[in-house]
Amino acid sequence: MKNVSLRQLRVFAEVARRLSFVRAADALHLTAPAVTMQVKDLEAAVGLPLFDRHGRVVSLTTTGEYLLVYARRMIATMREAEDAMARLQRVEAGLLNVGLVSTAKYFVPRLLARFSESHPGVEVRLQVSGNRDQLVTLLHDREIDLAIMGRPPKELATQSHPFAAHPMVMACDPGHALIRKRGVTSTVAAQLPFIAREQGSGTRKAMEDYFGSYRRSPRIVMEMSSNETIKQAVMAGMGISLLSLHTLGLELRSGLLGVLRVEGTPLMRTWYIVNLTGKLLSPVADAFRLFVLDEAGAYLQAHDKPLLKAFGRKARS
Repeated sequence: MKNVSLRQLRVFAEVARRLSFVRAADALHLTAPAVTMQVKDLEAAVGLPLFDRHGRVVSLTTTGEYLLVYARRMIATMREAEDAMARLQRVEAGLLNVGLVSTAKYFVPRLLARFSESHPGVEVRLQVSGNRDQLVTLLHDREIDLAIMGRPPKELATQSHPFAAHPMVMACDPGHALIRKRGVTSTVAAQLPFIAREQGSGTRKAMEDYFGSYRRSPRIVMEMSSNETIKQAVMAGMGISLLSLHTLGLELRSGLLGVLRVEGTPLMRTWYIVNLTGKLLSPVADAFRLFVLDEAGAYLQAHDKPLLKAFGRKARS
C-alpha cells in the first residue's frame, strides 16, 4: 500500500459513506468514472476488493470495513493538520463542517447565513442527522467540527456550551376539543393518542422524561422519525405530540396547528454547541462557535417570544 494516496482514501471514504459512486461523485465534484477509477486503483494497491457491487447496490466488503476505520483516522488527522496550519496563519477561510439534529434545521441555516455574510471565504458543509445518536456517531468519527444538539453526549469527551433555551410544547390540531382548556393535567394528556419520535432522538427522550416525572406513560399510537411527518399527522387529528417550538412557527402563525396548555409545559430544554475535546478547532470553526454563543440566544428568544406569549407563558432565556 506504499502508493496509496490521501485523495484515493477520501474518495473511498465518501463512497463508503454514501454507498453510491454517483452520489459520492456529486459530493466530491467529480465525475462518476473518475471516482470509479480512484477506487479501482486503491483496490489494486490493497490487493483485495473493497466493495461488493450488485447492479446499483453497493456494499462494503470485510476488507473495506477494516480499511474504512484507518482511512477515516488518516483523513481526520490531515484535517487537523490543515486546521493547525490555518490557525498559525490566523485566517478565517476554509471549510466549516457543522452537524445538527433534525429539530435544529429550522434555525441553524439562518444563523449560518448571517455568519457567512461576515465570513465570505468560508465554505459551509451542513449535515442534518435523523436523530441524536447519528449525530454522536458523526462527532466520534470526526466527520464534523461542531454539533448542535439538545443533549450533549456523555459517551464522548466533549466541550459543550449552552447557547439558547429550547421550549417544547404539546402540539395538537387546531380543532382539538381541549385546545381552549387551561391546565390540562398530565394524566389527561397521557390518555390522549400520542404520536412520538423514534427511539434515539432527543425529542423522544424529552417526552419520556416529561411523562416519567409525573409517573405516567403516554398512549403512543404512532412512532415516526420525522418532525414534518408528525406535524402532518397532528394536523390531520390523528393525535398530539411533544414537539420543539422551533419547528412550529409557520404552522402556529398560519393556524394549521394549535398547542394544548398541559401542566409543566412549555418544557424548557437547552440547545448546546458541542465539539470533541481532543480535536483542535480551526479558526473558522472557532469563529462560528463564538458567533453562536454571542448571537444565537437573542435570535431564538426573539423568535420564541411571540409564540410563547400567545401560548400564555413568558419567554425565558
